Amino acid sequence: MGKIKVLHIIKSLGRGGAEMLLPETLKVHDTSMFEFHYIYFLPWKNQMVEAIENSGGKVTCFAAKNNIQLIFQYPKIVKYCKENEIQLIHAHLPWAGFVSRLVHRLTKIPTLYTEHNLQERYHFVTRYLNQFSFNSQTLAIGVSEDVTQSIQKKIAPSIQVKTILNGVNTESFKRNTQTEGKDIRQLFQIQNDDFVVGTVAVFRFQKRLDKWLEIMSVAIAKNPKIKGIIVGAGPLEEEFKAKHQELHLEGKVFFAGLQTNVKPYYDAMDVFMMSSSFEGLPIALLEAMSMECAIVSTDAGGIKEVIRSNEDGLIVAVDRWQLLSDSVLALSQDNQKLALYQSNARKRAVDSFSINAMVKELESYYSTYSL
Repeated sequence: MGKIKVLHIIKSLGRGGAEMLLPETLKVHDTSMFEFHYIYFLPWKNQMVEAIENSGGKVTCFAAKNNIQLIFQYPKIVKYCKENEIQLIHAHLPWAGFVSRLVHRLTKIPTLYTEHNLQERYHFVTRYLNQFSFNSQTLAIGVSEDVTQSIQKKIAPSIQVKTILNGVNTESFKRNTQTEGKDIRQLFQIQNDDFVVGTVAVFRFQKRLDKWLEIMSVAIAKNPKIKGIIVGAGPLEEEFKAKHQELHLEGKVFFAGLQTNVKPYYDAMDVFMMSSSFEGLPIALLEAMSMECAIVSTDAGGIKEVIRSNEDGLIVAVDRWQLLSDSVLALSQDNQKLALYQSNARKRAVDSFSINAMVKELESYYSTYSL
């Protein structure tokens, strides 16, 4: 019996959470049973391509400058599916979902769709198109119970919706106490005894990095040994950098830019902090936990399914984000509690959010639904 040929379709292969999962899952998939193909549409967002190809994935870009052009790539996708004998499509995020549903209607290839966000948070056009087309696929998957409930409430589809919690490769994301974190600290002239708070994010409004910077400004004013590192880039970069200047955080909080390998940056962090207004189940959070960063965060979306407050980390209500500065200060002054939360974060990731469990569930659906 030949391998089952699975085609992943996603808008970009940049450094977003959904995108980063693709090379990480490929590393642990059973490639004796499955062959993986990948189609994406934004050629300038290609940071994950090399990692996918290095693990044996076959990557193709059908270039599109906007969402309308993306939809009109469907004839190329249909042709690709026929030429490569694709037996199952797995789409990620709405616009890749829309074009995949069109391909499904034309080819009858079973199509799975993973939703990474709450329906309420999408633009009304995206929400409408999602609702209109949602039943034109085989199975939907939510990355957290919050996301699944949002689909049921806002779309009420006739097809099945399952929850498969996002996972992290806990063997790959392990803290290296010897060199990498120290190298990053040296890069930004951060002292060994400084207390480093970091985050990894696409610079979008829901990440509220302006609030993140305000939290850091308050904490640093009370404890100058606190330093910050922000890894990432995105559409609001200029706005957030202007806020950084306004708060006079030069030499205190550092922008590391977009990084393909984020592990050394987690190594440099004592605390990983998120100030998001909404989330699905953030991959960066799981990576940070696996890397033994203590977690300080709002309870947005799936975060509250991951972090049990005062056990795996410290979380506050979304609208009480200002309290995060108190959490940062408390951990900066209590090494014992910091070490406990760092250890508990790693244990929680290993016990409940291993990528191996996620991949086994996915593979069971691939085997069940493929042609």
